[in-house]
Amino acid sequence: MAHYYNIDEIIVEEELVSAVFQKAANGVGILDPSAETNSVEQGSKVELPFWLAHELLQRQAVTIHVPACFNQKTRKEIQADAPCVDLRSRCPYFYELGCKVAPLVGDRTIGSLLLQAFLSRYKEVLSKAHTAASTPVPKVLTLLTKEETNLYETAQSSMAAFKKWRMGGPRFQRASVLGRKRKPTD
Repeated sequence: MAHYYNIDEIIVEEELVSAVFQKAANGVGILDPSAETNSVEQGSKVELPFWLAHELLQRQAVTIHVPACFNQKTRKEIQADAPCVDLRSRCPYFYELGCKVAPLVGDRTIGSLLLQAFLSRYKEVLSKAHTAASTPVPKVLTLLTKEETNLYETAQSSMAAFKKWRMGGPRFQRASVLGRKRKPTD
């Protein structure tokens, strides 16, 4: 966990990922809803929070599978028309989770998927942010991930500040230091 007090980081770490136990584990039966005992058998497939799956992976107790939000259906939709894909419903922190999961599962295509999705959606997000009227919740926001929503809101506030400046906000002024005459040096 890079940023201990960052709430977004904490929420990303809570995303569920599919893991298969490589070893039997006692005292963790609560993790497997189908378990009748307090243990998990070797080969059991369990949905775990990312932080726990990551810790267990480092101890070679589990293997992590690629999360469902990065499946072939999502990949094909992103290739077809990325700005229209509802990434928020698949994973609110799509990009962040992808960056964390990719090195752990060994799937090198996740990085290119993230890049392709972001590049395709970036222009659309900024365009909508700069042209959207002051509507409370535009339809586009329902499709955006948390990272894209932050980008949208930043672009909107930037545009509002620019418009305020253009309409008579504080202008550039000559510094008072420039008005003084310098003393000649000998």
